[in-house]
Amino acid sequence: MVPKDVREFITTLESTGDLVRIREAVDWELEVGAISRRSSELGGPAVLFEQVKEYPEGFRILGGPLATWRRLAIALELSAETSVREIHRVYEERVKHPVKPVVVKSWSHRRHIMQCNDIDLFRFPAPLCHELDGGRYIGTWDVVVCRDPDTGWTNWGMYRFMVHNRRFLVGAPSPASHLGMLLKQKFIPTGQPMPVAVVIGADPLCSLVAATGFRPGESEADFAGALRQEAVELIKCQSNDLLVPANAEIVIEGEVLPQAAAPEGPFGEYTGYRREADHLGVLMRVTAITYRDSPILTMSCLGVPPDDSSVAGALGVSIGLKRRLLEHGLPVTDVFLPPEGASHLVVVGVKQGGSAMAQRVRDILTGRRAWYTKIMVVNEDVDVFDMRQVWHAFAVKCHSFRGIFLTQQEGVGSELTPCYSKEERERRVGAIALFDCTWPPEWSQSDIPVKMSFDEAYPAEVKNKVLNKWSRYGFK
Repeated sequence: MVPKDVREFITTLESTGDLVRIREAVDWELEVGAISRRSSELGGPAVLFEQVKEYPEGFRILGGPLATWRRLAIALELSAETSVREIHRVYEERVKHPVKPVVVKSWSHRRHIMQCNDIDLFRFPAPLCHELDGGRYIGTWDVVVCRDPDTGWTNWGMYRFMVHNRRFLVGAPSPASHLGMLLKQKFIPTGQPMPVAVVIGADPLCSLVAATGFRPGESEADFAGALRQEAVELIKCQSNDLLVPANAEIVIEGEVLPQAAAPEGPFGEYTGYRREADHLGVLMRVTAITYRDSPILTMSCLGVPPDDSSVAGALGVSIGLKRRLLEHGLPVTDVFLPPEGASHLVVVGVKQGGSAMAQRVRDILTGRRAWYTKIMVVNEDVDVFDMRQVWHAFAVKCHSFRGIFLTQQEGVGSELTPCYSKEERERRVGAIALFDCTWPPEWSQSDIPVKMSFDEAYPAEVKNKVLNKWSRYGFK
């Protein structure tokens, strides 16, 4: 069975060597972040901080829950050695079969409740992740729940939230995000507060779908059930009617004030760079907090890839982009956002190439947002999940004059893209480079060079002989 909560996940990770417990006291101010960041950059294990300075025993932090492909495979109940391609295939297959959640009446574990004057966000060991961050971030790997008041559609998203004071959080949802869209369209015009819940320490697959870009109207809870292959248990909040995962470690309930704002950031971003300065974020008034005994605060210390955002967060995005291209009738084989590309590089495999096909790929992927600033289109003989093959195709199949297409779009770029100028970020000008790494379709088969690879350069009997004797040769 997949892990039912973050504690089962921790136990499993420890059994596979994918978690380290730090039992000595560590400082929430920078030390926790530095250790977690270093482990992510080395592709190392998740880190469970058992003791945080200034906090009671049992108040813990889990850093980097899904920052490696191994941990992502384990969360899906696959072998830790499962290939990236197979992880994508399993994810894609499972989300085709959504499973509706079930609502339970009581928490499965004893809960503590803070309400009214007892609310104090500083009772949790929210870390200062990076030097010069704008504050302590309690929500970096979370599930933020909100609901459309007209249709009843409930959205799960992953948005960061910084502790503003004892009873207020300030968040940074993009205006283009589902939370930002609902706030702008449904709550700001009426002046009504927007009920929200910041869920911390949900099971890894609930967190995974929250980090994924599903469509408006689609239920992330259904897709979490699909990945778990069993229904997610939900429970009603104490102070509003939102339903949240019943297995969560901490649930911060509240309301976003539609006419209020407060400084948020700066913070180390998923791009691997710090945003230059703070900006005004949404202000959330906390109305209640529930938490388990010895609560575990899940944390992603974002920065230079790989980390949870570039590995787990990009998985669902890749599948979503593939689905969009297929719905437009393109002969796509696979789509991959390599972690090193920090969600700015997309590799697309197609059955039939050519510049016209590559440009169709670009137009569909950037029709709404020009956030994918580099797009590489490769033939189906190139494994998009193997960057060695991708770079080889780029080097020898992308014509340096007629294979590169440059465009700009106004109003659809990301203000976080590091290479944009200040003016481009303010105007959200998106610059896109398309690299056509496919053979022109008008070439005959004799025009296409024969690839000198193990799969293509040897007869079947030779390949089989080599593979059968591989271990006898002394290879592992």
